[in-house]
Amino acid sequence: GQTIPERRFVEAVNPQVYQYEMGDFPTEWEAWIRKKRNDPPTIEEILKNENYREEMKQKIRDVSEKDKLLQAKEYKEGLVAEPVHTHVKGHASAPYYGKKEPSQDPSSTASTFQPGSWMPPGSSSSHNK
Repeated sequence: GQTIPERRFVEAVNPQVYQYEMGDFPTEWEAWIRKKRNDPPTIEEILKNENYREEMKQKIRDVSEKDKLLQAKEYKEGLVAEPVHTHVKGHASAPYYGKKEPSQDPSSTASTFQPGSWMPPGSSSSHNK
């Protein structure tokens, strides 16, 4: 009275497990093994789907190339501003964010407090008070 589930398997070209790489089996076969489809795929179906994927890849390449050319034309004509490249100098949570050198003045950032530094008299960065 016990039902034994059907076992599905495919013989691999490389029988060693460590030689298996993603994409060795067509996706149609993987779907059949995982019981996402009822019937095993045919050679014609696999070839048709593979050709369709290649066509889509080529169309995507063509569209992205046209888009790049259009963007370059718009940048050249001044219709669109070019993206600005930002340079990150530090992190906002750093206690010395934005400072280049120690200062005589105390500073605080969020929950940290940095007392002022002693500067020798006559140094170029010291403040005359």
